[in-house]
Amino acid sequence: MAPTTKQRAEGLRMLLLGALLLLLALPSYGQDTMQGPPLPKGACTGWMAGIPGHPGHNGTPGRDGRDGTPGEKGEKGDPGLVGPKGDTGETGITGIEGPRGFPGVPGRKGEPGESAYVYRSAFSVGLESRVTVPNVPIRFTKIFYNQQNHYDGTTGKFLCNIPGLYYFSYHITVYLKDVKVSLYRNDKALLFTHDQFQNQNVDQASGSVLLYLEKGDQVWLQVYEGENHNGVYADNVHDSTFTGFLLYHNIE
Repeated sequence: MAPTTKQRAEGLRMLLLGALLLLLALPSYGQDTMQGPPLPKGACTGWMAGIPGHPGHNGTPGRDGRDGTPGEKGEKGDPGLVGPKGDTGETGITGIEGPRGFPGVPGRKGEPGESAYVYRSAFSVGLESRVTVPNVPIRFTKIFYNQQNHYDGTTGKFLCNIPGLYYFSYHITVYLKDVKVSLYRNDKALLFTHDQFQNQNVDQASGSVLLYLEKGDQVWLQVYEGENHNGVYADNVHDSTFTGFLLYHNIE
């Protein structure tokens, strides 16, 4: 069988390679025989250098090495910037009550307070007789209340024993004549009441006032402008009354 074109080309390449190697070996051999020192024992005679081979492939990466020994601790760094305030957390469980502390330092003494004593002054009286005298205090001798005895039934006057604010009122039954009644404090008329009598009828007249009294002041009722205006009346079914009481005392 005749060789193929590929085989002929391969044979020709081998012949050329052999001739090239022979040319390279001849000068080296002649020079070594004539001038060179004897080859070391075991050296191959007629040795020729080969063609450098192609670079090999890169090997696979090796395994990681062992961790090194820890280094020395470095210096403390500068504080970082303050971060934003976080959200408020949930309220925790109340802890156990701690031990009782030592007594504190006593505070300063307070201002004097109002006395615990209750000041009382009150009266309520009525007219027992229809006989009254104009221009003098009306004597109310029917006593409803006069526990402190600040009202004097013999004079018809209330005497202030506790300075303060008082409330006074009166209720007069009017019969047979007109009525003009005044409330006095220390000989000075402060309140006036006038009621005109109607024939065959029983009428009513009243008045009330707040007064600030000093200790020793006197308060009473009396008819003014003569007997024609003295229609103050009382019987077993009709009353004429005079009342007064302390609202609050003066603490100064």
